[in-house]
Amino acid sequence: MKEADSVLFELLEDRYRRYNVPSYIDDDPIQVPHLFGRKEDIEIASFLTASIAWGQRTTIIKHALELMSLMDYQPYEFVRSAGMHDLALFDRFVHRTFNGADCRFFVESLRHMYEYYGGLEAVFTKGFQRDSSIYSALSYFREVFLTTSHEHRSEKHVSSVQTGSAAKRLNMMLRWLVRRDATGVDFGIWTGIPMSGLMIPLDVHVGKVARSLGLLTRRQHDWKAVVEITEKLREFDPEDPGKYDYALFGMGVNRETNFVSG
Repeated sequence: MKEADSVLFELLEDRYRRYNVPSYIDDDPIQVPHLFGRKEDIEIASFLTASIAWGQRTTIIKHALELMSLMDYQPYEFVRSAGMHDLALFDRFVHRTFNGADCRFFVESLRHMYEYYGGLEAVFTKGFQRDSSIYSALSYFREVFLTTSHEHRSEKHVSSVQTGSAAKRLNMMLRWLVRRDATGVDFGIWTGIPMSGLMIPLDVHVGKVARSLGLLTRRQHDWKAVVEITEKLREFDPEDPGKYDYALFGMGVNRETNFVSG
């Protein structure tokens, strides 16, 4: 490893260890699925929370908890059995451009997945197995998800990597559900997708830090940028490149400007 890369590696490892700690949960949307112990509850809470994960983290958490409350903190049971009266509870929900109609569609599409496709994990895993890529997993997921009747406007809330989206929110959800290590921040309850296949959730914080460190040259926040940064991070840890999301996001959100290890 070149000296410059060695210094960068030590920095990334240091910040990964600094930010991948249980206290991270307290200020992050991942706290919402951490309320649950049942696999299906965790993955549904993860998907719904990640789906509205843009904007301030405090607002994301507040609205995700509101969604869980509307589902009586039983997301899997709600998805399976909610009737029209139950779904009408979502009419008052709004998170930026994500509204009650989107909520109803998401719940109905999730129900369809669990009834006919084996659930969220099965869909993502089948997509991944097409060519062992997250790109295929995300493409197949969107294909299945949109088979349920919906308003066209709702499609913007389901990222399309085929049109170049970075799919930050879905990649974040996949990190939560696929990654596993001793700290217990991520859940690691999905076993059909390897950690080595994960792609970096690229947001403004990660992008800014990655560019300052020379990990990313592309200016757009798109799928090509996700591939570029993830491939670079795989040089440091090919089995778990997703762990460096903690380092990059942590440095960005904490506004570190002097990237010195230690």
